[in-house]
Amino acid sequence: MTYEPLILITPPDKLRVLKGLSVTPAHQAYRVGRGPHLFRAGSTAPVRGGLMVMDDRGFDGWGEPAPLCDEVMRECAARGFQGVVCDFESQSPLLERAVRELGERLSRRNWRLYVPEAYAPCSPRSRVLVSSALSGGSLERRLEEAAERYGLGRVVLAVQRVAEDFFLPSPSGSGSPLTQEELRRRIETRQPSVFFSHELCARYFTYMSQDSGAHFVLFDDGDTIRKKLQLARGMGVAGAVAALEEVEDCLDRLNLRLPSPQGGPR
Repeated sequence: MTYEPLILITPPDKLRVLKGLSVTPAHQAYRVGRGPHLFRAGSTAPVRGGLMVMDDRGFDGWGEPAPLCDEVMRECAARGFQGVVCDFESQSPLLERAVRELGERLSRRNWRLYVPEAYAPCSPRSRVLVSSALSGGSLERRLEEAAERYGLGRVVLAVQRVAEDFFLPSPSGSGSPLTQEELRRRIETRQPSVFFSHELCARYFTYMSQDSGAHFVLFDDGDTIRKKLQLARGMGVAGAVAALEEVEDCLDRLNLRLPSPQGGPR
């Protein structure tokens, strides 16, 4: 089985962080805009190689997909990109049509298309981003179900770093997101016993609040993210994607360093 380097979604001004790492950069630099047309988002720093990341923030849903697809293909050719990651937060008929057309056109160039699960039916040639973020059940079973639905060769683990505080009981299964600083303060203040969930591949602890009662905190760190990646690889999932902003503080825990010329650690 051939395993692909971890795909790291990275803003152009942070590419220096990837030096010496065995990763594929996915450039967080493009957006679907009105028309629809392809626009540069954020930094205008030149990028080359790796993958294009294209989001839909602010897209109004109107137009025809062909001009957008033309622009994506031209930009990939000009920048030496080997594929496109669709970081779409919404779902629209126009974007569904664009995914369908891009899947065909990218495939003819042996380039890859990565899409959220909601867009998986639009293109059988796409790779499907299956989120690692769970508050219940089992990550292994989640990946097994995805492989049964889409085919193992299409499944890509989308690493999403979890840090959430749940009231107990939590009938909705949804918690309040925590920043890393908020998580650190809770651990320092409460001094809890922290446990590891093998089913979720995440750490957790509980605490009591005089104001709000029982709480359950679920979170990731470098070790749990590494275990998620190892689990996916052990199941035959060849690819994984993560956002640099979510894992930058724990890159050394993910075993991504390239070997030195002498073969030893850098």
